[in-house]
This record gives sequence, structure tokens and C-alpha cells, in this order.
Amino acid sequence: MSAEAEAVVQRGGPWSPEQVDAFLREAKIPLRVACHGTSGFPVLASLWFRAQGGSLWCATKRGARVVTHLLRNPSCAFEVSVEQAPYYGVRGQALATIHEQGGPRLLGELIDRYLPDPNSDFARSLMEHSQNEVAIELVPRACISWDFRARMGEVA
Repeated sequence: MSAEAEAVVQRGGPWSPEQVDAFLREAKIPLRVACHGTSGFPVLASLWFRAQGGSLWCATKRGARVVTHLLRNPSCAFEVSVEQAPYYGVRGQALATIHEQGGPRLLGELIDRYLPDPNSDFARSLMEHSQNEVAIELVPRACISWDFRARMGEVA
């Protein structure tokens, strides 16, 4: 997280702020975001992301339910964690902003980040419809790391 975001972010867990930043910059796993659904129950979505300037940035279709929910109530929770033992990652709470501009560019950056071949048929298919993408900016308010690698090393 950037220095300006640092002042408002409550931190916890075993990792230093620099370790959290490094993990979020290097992790090529989806971010899970939980938001408030219209039924009153939480809604969970998995999105590609990148960390930049103290924010976590995602792109998705303008009409996606996660966009509708975050526009109605921008408070959300997020998690970026590995899915196989030994488990470690970062989770927290954030405020979301939907940016109508920048979605297509961000989608291109995410394709470069996540796909081994950014010229694949899948990548081209995503970019063909990129004009419908919006950018989601998550500004963390709380960020907690956890790391079970020392405890679970024998199960890996």
C-alpha cells in the first residue's frame, strides 16, 4: 500500500507492510470480493486484480452484479490467498469506487498479468468486448495477513 493509504489502513498479522505489498504485487491469483447483495446476504465474486498506489484494481463488465452491488453500497471485504496448503494470504475491508473510464486499458493489463499468452484466442475474445468493462478500485481500510506455512509445512 502506498504511504498515503498507509495512514488509514489498519494492519494486522505476521507480515510487514512491505511483505503485504510484495505479495499483492506478485500474486497471480484472483481476488475474492464480498459485497452486500440485494437479498441482505453477502455476495462473493472472484476477479483478476493488480495492486497499485495503495489500491487493488479489478475490471469487470459494466452490467455485472458485483458492480451494481458496489454502486449501491461501496463497503466490501476482500481476500487474496493461495488455495493449497500451506495456506497464506491477505484479507481485509475496503471501500469500492467504480470507474466508468479505464476498464478496457485495465483489462488489457490484467490479461498481460494473468494469461501466459496475451495473444491467445481467449485474450482476444476478452478484448473484443472490452468497451463494456469498468474498473473497480478497492481502497483498503483494514488489511490482515496470515501465514500458516511454518505450522503446516509438513502437509505441503
